[in-house]
Amino acid sequence: MHRIEHVAIWVDDLEKMQAFYVKYFNAERNQKYTNPKKQFESYFISLGGGGARFELMRKPGIAPNNSLNNQTIGLAHIAITVGDEAAVNALTERLRADGYSIAGEPRHTGDGYYESVVLDPEGNYLELTAE
Repeated sequence: MHRIEHVAIWVDDLEKMQAFYVKYFNAERNQKYTNPKKQFESYFISLGGGGARFELMRKPGIAPNNSLNNQTIGLAHIAITVGDEAAVNALTERLRADGYSIAGEPRHTGDGYYESVVLDPEGNYLELTAE
């Protein structure tokens, strides 16, 4: 059986990013992995339900993504199912109230999703979707 084991994301502020996903998505994280020789640190972030994970990684010297609109070749967004339409609306408003950018208001999409789009603390696009 083939499945995606995890997706990795380079980050600038590892502690801030892991705290964001734990707080807003009830994610679990592992113990921080540190490789002092390579100056590398990471956390695996696990979301409930389907065993989906992603790895937040930090290492000095990683160039920032300079795209202003997330329109570059490569990873475009992470979609996270948060419950029903009311849950999408509620989490979108909670993130807005806490000062996070909303890149797309809650809506029904042409491909059948109910979603909003928010930016995490480092500007990664997150689609909040209904089941």
